[in-house]
Amino acid sequence: MKPNIIDMPELREQTHVFQDRTHAGQVLARMLSTDNEQAGIIMAIPAGGVPVGVVMAEELGLDFDVAVVSKITLPWNTEAGYGAVAFDGTVKLNENLIKRVSLTSEDVKKGIKKTTAKVVRRVATLRGRQPFPDLVNRSVILVDDGLASGFTMRVAVSALRNAAAGRIIVAVPTGHRHSVEIIAQEVEKLYCANIRGGYSYAVASAYRHWSDVAEEEVVKLMKHYWKPSQK
Repeated sequence: MKPNIIDMPELREQTHVFQDRTHAGQVLARMLSTDNEQAGIIMAIPAGGVPVGVVMAEELGLDFDVAVVSKITLPWNTEAGYGAVAFDGTVKLNENLIKRVSLTSEDVKKGIKKTTAKVVRRVATLRGRQPFPDLVNRSVILVDDGLASGFTMRVAVSALRNAAAGRIIVAVPTGHRHSVEIIAQEVEKLYCANIRGGYSYAVASAYRHWSDVAEEEVVKLMKHYWKPSQK
């Protein structure tokens, strides 16, 4: 593996290693406890990354915020994505998948437009009047609950680069080996406790208790964990 990838060798290729997202955040916080990032900020990708990120922010004593990103889904399958849109309008597309499933340029345009509207709405819902943090030359720890294809994370990284973040560290509880290695090329450091390979990889398989995170829960967590100076 690349030298900027830090994992837990005893968890490689294992499933059901985390009780839930809270436990996963605790594990990541311990992994990052020696990374000197006093001026850093945790930025979680909603929805699943937020329960992980707030635990890390609390245990590491760092500021907390969100990086809203949403995948662009296939018209006939809302679980499968062929790209993603970030909070600043950054778009990345999986051109190979688009060709393979014969999506037209009009299909793609509609998908981008629909997803952009979703991102704008979610930013308004989750952030309200809260201004976006100044990330210029600031270290950012970008968190999600796992890496499958990695497209959503890659778009988030690009958006943070556009915001002039000084150093980007990705921290995820679990990730597919290929995606971890690809994203590690685009960031300064990548922490992933549970790295797995194979065709049957699923983020949920790393957790004993797994369920979707409702938007209402994300709002509640953010209000509770945001630092008083940020509210």
